[in-house]
Amino acid sequence: MTAGLHVAIVMDGNGRWAEARGLPRSAGHRRGAEALRRTVEAAADLGVGTLTTYAFSSDNWKRPAEEVSGIFSLLSTYLRRETASMRQAGVRFSAIGRRDRLPGGVCEWIEAAEETTADGARLHLRLALDYSARDAIVWAAIGAAVDGPITRDRVAARVGSGCGRPADSGDVDLLIRTAGEQRLSDFLLWECAYAELWFTRTLWPDFGRADLERALDDFHGRERRFGGVAVAGP
Repeated sequence: MTAGLHVAIVMDGNGRWAEARGLPRSAGHRRGAEALRRTVEAAADLGVGTLTTYAFSSDNWKRPAEEVSGIFSLLSTYLRRETASMRQAGVRFSAIGRRDRLPGGVCEWIEAAEETTADGARLHLRLALDYSARDAIVWAAIGAAVDGPITRDRVAARVGSGCGRPADSGDVDLLIRTAGEQRLSDFLLWECAYAELWFTRTLWPDFGRADLERALDDFHGRERRFGGVAVAGP
C-alpha cells in the first residue's frame, strides 16, 4: 500500500499543442503519453503516493471516431511498453471508470498491467478511462445500499473505482489541471471535496518534473483547514 499525497491531474491540451504546430491531434496525444511517463517518474521521486490522471472521460466518446480509436491504440501501446518498467520501479497501475465500452484489446492490456504491477508500493498510478464522477457517485450509492443504510463511509469505500467497486484511493490532496482551463470537468468530484487546486497554462505535452515540483511547492505553502479554523501556535 502506498503512502504520501494523492495528486490528481486533468491532462489537458494535447490537441491544442498539436494544432499550434500544424500537426494532427494524434501527434499531441503521443507527446502527451511521453509527458505521462515523465510525470510518473517525477511523482515517485517527489513523495506522491497516488497519482490519478484523467485520460478519457465518458463525454470524450463525442469526439471523432478516428481520434478515439487512436487514443485507445496509443493506450495499448503505452501499457505494452511501460508495464515491465512500472513493475521494476515499484509502480502499481490500475484503471478506474467503466470497462464495458472499452475495446477488448485495451481491457486485456489493462488487466495484464494491473496483475503484473499489483505489488508495487512506491506509487499507485490510476488512469481514469471512460470515467464520469457523477456516474461513479451514483454507482457507489447503489452498491452501498446493498450493505444497509447509505452512509458517507460506505459511499466513499466504493466511489474511488469510478463505477461502484471497492477502492482504496482516498481523498485527493492536490488537483492539477493543465492548458489554462479552470474547471473539474466531472473528475473525482467526491474525492476532491477538500482538494487544493492548481492551474497552469502549460499544455500537457510540455508538462514535466519542474511543473510538478512547482505545484507541490505551492501546495505545501497552503494552509489546509478542512472547514475548521487556523489554530494559533503557543
